[in-house]
Amino acid sequence: MCCVLRKSTCGICIYRLTARTFQNIFSSNFGQIPVAPLRAHARDIAQPREVSRNRRRKGRTKQNGMKNRSILFTCATVSALAIAPFASRAFQTTPQAPAQKGPGGRGAPTPEQLATQKASKEDRQQMMDQLHITSLRPPVNARIKGEANYDEAKANPYPDLPDPLVMKNGKKVTTAKMWWDQRRPEIVEDFDREIYGRMPKNTPKVTWEVTKTDHLSVGDVPIVTKTLLGHVDNSSYPQITVDIQLALSTPANANGPVPVIMVFGGVNPNGGAPPATSQEQQGAAAGPSWQAQVLAKGWGYASLNPGSIQADNGAGLRKGIIGLVNKGEPRKPDDWGALRAWAWGADRAMDYFETDKSVNAKRVAIQGHSRYGKATIVSMAYDPRIAIAFVSSSGEGGAKLHRRNWGELVENVADANEYHWMAGNFLKYAGPLKWSDLPVDSHELVAMCAPRPVFLSAGNSVDPADDIGHSDAWVDAKGTFLAGVGAGPVYRLLGKKDLGTATFPPIETGILTGDVVFRQHSAGHTPNPNWPYFLDFAEREFKTMH
Repeated sequence: MCCVLRKSTCGICIYRLTARTFQNIFSSNFGQIPVAPLRAHARDIAQPREVSRNRRRKGRTKQNGMKNRSILFTCATVSALAIAPFASRAFQTTPQAPAQKGPGGRGAPTPEQLATQKASKEDRQQMMDQLHITSLRPPVNARIKGEANYDEAKANPYPDLPDPLVMKNGKKVTTAKMWWDQRRPEIVEDFDREIYGRMPKNTPKVTWEVTKTDHLSVGDVPIVTKTLLGHVDNSSYPQITVDIQLALSTPANANGPVPVIMVFGGVNPNGGAPPATSQEQQGAAAGPSWQAQVLAKGWGYASLNPGSIQADNGAGLRKGIIGLVNKGEPRKPDDWGALRAWAWGADRAMDYFETDKSVNAKRVAIQGHSRYGKATIVSMAYDPRIAIAFVSSSGEGGAKLHRRNWGELVENVADANEYHWMAGNFLKYAGPLKWSDLPVDSHELVAMCAPRPVFLSAGNSVDPADDIGHSDAWVDAKGTFLAGVGAGPVYRLLGKKDLGTATFPPIETGILTGDVVFRQHSAGHTPNPNWPYFLDFAEREFKTMH
């Protein structure tokens, strides 16, 4: 639910910001993210005051009750180095300085936040000018009942998807060689040009430095944790510095290289071990932390900070790795966006893993939730070295079909607070063009991962306007499932097993026997209930790898 509440201040964001103890931060994917305070959401679409007042009052009550449990530390991705709590970014935008209190105690945008919002809108406008677009269709607001569609009868205005096994000249792909040599490059070109943007042919070299090594424990499991910085060569443009933040933890008693689960998330510069247990989250029961579950398999885990690669806002597009390569100039319409840049960072982490003797670099899986679920499927599609992906609640711009009218839409991702994830050309499909004009769809993104295994997942289908604290309808579980179905012919062509059905399964009924699998859990916007199923899936797949 990566953008559902970015139009107004939301009680669940406030709850997530304050109800997390340091233990719970590390025991869930909501702790796998760059440090960021809640940004004021009421900036593009106003919300009815009576509704928002009640929800904010509820959020403040929870906030005050948990205030003494907030954890603060310096956010490396904020230029002002503002102190901010660890928090879920699922409903948030770019890291900003803490909000000042406005009338009635409500959070008000700081001057820094307002400047970032203004710069982002200006950057999107200059991209629209490049594309000669005068207006875009408005996004939907998930907090207003009835604005987003959750009626399956209205969900498929464009039911015909591009065939991943038909060439642009109409010729049918019948062999693996045709797929690799002809059809897949066509699909990659369309995604590069129209969806995620092109990664530059020449990107700067990254030199990895281990800045700290700690001997810690998760429960009774001793681990070795390395904190690293990937120094990006900025000799071509010294005005911009990029240092990629990565942390790697492996079992101290391992007899050799181990598989590693790399997650998109925050890196604690002060070190420290995560707990062995997690608390209740979005309706998901308390239990072993995901790190403890990984270690129980005898594996290691790593956290990669996306914000240290590229800022999560349009104002930052002239900084970070995108700004460095462009020497501080604006993007062209087919230049890469933040998702592709974050995937480039994961690629550089893979470079490091191949040099670390504690890591089995042939068995590295990648995981991300919400917007980082988007980054996960993009990373998997573009880096063949990544063995397995756990794509959690990725929504529009991720594994959900673009042509689906359900929850988060193309128009939401083209809005001023999210357009930076994508290529500038993506804006066309929220303006003069329709969703059906897209030359590719997300089933072909999943197909780009083939034959490697992919675990697609989401939470329940509760309307966030009814219960924002226990909802994941926004990300479109069925649209994600259908993307997996659409990728099936490519998996079969390459000798792998697809989902085996086109019938959407009941909730809590996983389809887990193939190489592309799917499971929808009954909790809200959290990956926690699916971690055990993914790890069992990964264990099975690792055993089949050479």
